[in-house]
Amino acid sequence: AVCSMGNSTSRLYSVLAKTLSSGAVSQHQDCLEQLDSAQLDPLDPKDLLEECQIVLQKRPPRFQRNFVNLKKNTASNHRPIRVMQWNILAQALGEGKDNFVQCPMEALKWEERKCLILEEILAYKPDILCLQEVDHYFDTFEPLLSRLGYQCTFFPKPWSPCLDVERNNGPDGCAMFFLKERFELINSANIRLTAMKLKTNQVAIAQTLKCHETGRLFCIAVTHLKARTGWERFRSAQGCDLLQNLKNITQGAKIPLIVCGDFNAEPTEEVYREFSNSSLNLNSAYKLLSPDGQSEPPYTTWKIRPSGECRHTLDYIWYSQHALNVNSALGLLTEEQIGPNRLPSFNYPSDHLSLVCDFSFNQDPDRLL
Repeated sequence: AVCSMGNSTSRLYSVLAKTLSSGAVSQHQDCLEQLDSAQLDPLDPKDLLEECQIVLQKRPPRFQRNFVNLKKNTASNHRPIRVMQWNILAQALGEGKDNFVQCPMEALKWEERKCLILEEILAYKPDILCLQEVDHYFDTFEPLLSRLGYQCTFFPKPWSPCLDVERNNGPDGCAMFFLKERFELINSANIRLTAMKLKTNQVAIAQTLKCHETGRLFCIAVTHLKARTGWERFRSAQGCDLLQNLKNITQGAKIPLIVCGDFNAEPTEEVYREFSNSSLNLNSAYKLLSPDGQSEPPYTTWKIRPSGECRHTLDYIWYSQHALNVNSALGLLTEEQIGPNRLPSFNYPSDHLSLVCDFSFNQDPDRLL
C-alpha cells in the first residue's frame, strides 16, 4: 500500500513525513500498521524541532514568551513537574466550521500547522501534556510523541462535530501524554461526563501517576467542557460530575490533583466557582500571575468570527494547593504579539493559548489539608 504523505523534502521524510497528512484514520489503517515498528525507534527532540523549522521557514518566527517565577522561599528537593495545557484546535473545525474570518486558509494548512503545534510543545518540553480538540492523534501525535518517550492516551468525543466536516480525520477528543522516564502509570480512567443524569458529548481522562524521583502519587486530569453561551447550567453539571469522579479517584484529596482543561467558562460562571470552592481544595495556577494572586488572566483565547471579536478566559490549570506548589508559569502572548487579526494565524496554530506551569510537591507530605 502506498501512503499519502503530502509534500516533503527528503530531509523531512525520516520523521514528519511518516505522519499522515490528511484523510480519515480508517482509510490509512494499513499504513498505520506498517509504521508501528518505526515508531518504536527513539526520536531526538532536537531533530524533530529542526525538521519542523525547515517546514516553517517561510513563516514568521515563534513568539517569545517568558516564564514568571512564582516560587516562594521553599526549597524543593526534586525536579519540578512541567505541565502543559492546550486546546490545539481540531483541524476539521479550523478548516470547516469555526469561521475565523481574519485567518487565511493558507495559515490553517495541516502540513505546516502541525509543525507549529509540535514546535510549541518541543519548545517547552512538558513532562505532562494535556490537549483538547485532537483529531490527528493516531496519525501525528501518538506516533511522534511515543517516540519522544511519552505514554499516550486518547479519548474521543462520542459525537464529535469533526465528523460533520467533509474529508475529516475522525473524531476529536482529549489526549494526555506523560514521560515514561519520570512517571509510572498506576491507574487510568476515561470519563464520559454526565449532566442532569444524561451522558453528554464531553469527556475527561484522569490518570494516577507515581513520580519515580520522589515516590509520590498524584492525579492528572484533562477535560473539555461544553461550548457556547446559554449552556452555563450544563457546564456546571458537567463540572460537578467531573469533581465527583476526581474525589473518588483521589480518595477525597488524599492524592494531589492537577486538572487541565478548556472549560469554555469565564471565571464568573458557576462551574468556575464549583472548582474554586470544591472540597478538593483547588486553586487556579494562572491566578498567581496577577498582582494580587486572585485574578485570572484577561484572556486565554482571542479570535474573530462572523459574529465579531471574541476575547475570553476559558482555559485553566487547577491544582491541589495544600500538596503542590507552583514554581513558575508561562506568560501569555501580548495583544501586540497576537496582532489585529487575532488567532489562529501564520504565527500561532490555535485560537487558544498554551498554558505551562512547573509544579513541585509540598515538602511536608503529611500536611494534606
